[in-house]
Amino acid sequence: MKTRLPLRREQFHFTPEVLLESDDFRVVLFRYPAGIEAVRIHNRRGSVTILPFLGQMIWDVQFDDHNLTMGNSFKQPLPGDSIIDTYGCFAFHSGLLANGCPSPEDNHPLHGEMACARMESAWLVLEDQTLSLEGECEYVKGFGHHYLAAPAVRIQADRPRLTIAMTVTNLAGAPMPLQYMCHLNSAWIDQGRFRQSIPEQAFQLRRSIPAHLKPTPAWRDYTAQLAADPQALQQLDQPELCDPEIVFFADDLPQYGDEVQFELHAPAGYALMTRFSTAQFPHATRWLLHNADQQVAAYILPATCRPEGFLAAQQAGTLITLASGEQRHFSVETGLL
Repeated sequence: MKTRLPLRREQFHFTPEVLLESDDFRVVLFRYPAGIEAVRIHNRRGSVTILPFLGQMIWDVQFDDHNLTMGNSFKQPLPGDSIIDTYGCFAFHSGLLANGCPSPEDNHPLHGEMACARMESAWLVLEDQTLSLEGECEYVKGFGHHYLAAPAVRIQADRPRLTIAMTVTNLAGAPMPLQYMCHLNSAWIDQGRFRQSIPEQAFQLRRSIPAHLKPTPAWRDYTAQLAADPQALQQLDQPELCDPEIVFFADDLPQYGDEVQFELHAPAGYALMTRFSTAQFPHATRWLLHNADQQVAAYILPATCRPEGFLAAQQAGTLITLASGEQRHFSVETGLL
């Protein structure tokens, strides 16, 4: 049996309130002091906090007493038009018309319009031992693009993982471009080691230096070494050299199989994992950053292209085009191994 519970903005208050409680799940609704609505879903292994009306951002994830979310300076999610206005979440939807860091010639916001999109509707779906938070956002511009984005987060009662999904439908009479990345901002695990189902040689260091980076001499020397030997960075044992960020790309993932899995193993014995289809996500990025304000080891970011902006994807031939009425679905499983 499937049960659907619509959510309304007026249900969310500064004092948390329990909406649903069962042997498998506990759902709490609340509003952060800044006014952002949040749904915290508890299962038997931990909790996931989702912002149902702000791009369906996943603000925080904790399983088995481990915090899976990046270290950051934000005490709470904040309202804004760009992801940098509230960059403290576990995951957000990057895209959909454009994705990644815009070049000087691009005219799109950092990581696209979907990251902080105002969702039109949200609801919970309870079915057997699975609880989903789903929603819809209709993007429409006069003389421009028109699409429906339908994200979802699914959690099972007894598993320390979640599934992040996105379905995009082109509602316009003309084709639309599509770039999408499931942007997972995973916690930095000191001395953590990378493992994956693809060869280590699949990762190549990003050679370009975006305008927002301020390289140091030590960073330039280190990245020069990594450019010659990208496989040298397999352990998070030099955080001081990951400021500014270090980025690796892995392309043409279908050559490694229909499904790939990436892991970050902690010395304490647990591991983070992410699994996805290479047909949906033929590209992936590894993003590492550690300083006083952010500590993130995004050991894998599944994507349809490299996160270097619209024009770069267009030039590389990795820009997806959706015909009128065409739909594309994406799904990522992530959490603890």
